Amino acid sequence: MDPIVVAVGAVVGAGLAVGLAAIGPGAGQGFAAGKAVEAIGRQPEAQGQIMITMLLGQAVTETTGIYGLVVSLILVGIAQGLI
Repeated sequence: MDPIVVAVGAVVGAGLAVGLAAIGPGAGQGFAAGKAVEAIGRQPEAQGQIMITMLLGQAVTETTGIYGLVVSLILVGIAQGLI
């Protein structure tokens, strides 16, 4: 197979990896923040505990986006090695 075609495919795959990997964490973090605001509105005295739990959950959720970034960097490295 032509190395240029493989390099273009790797770059396109890198873009798709970052783009698709950002959808899930973005939606999940927005949902979690909304539910945390609702919970704080219902029970303001538990704000500290709710915030800690929300931030921990968002940190775990963000790892999915970081995995997509790592995959895209690997694909771009492959593409640069082929050109």
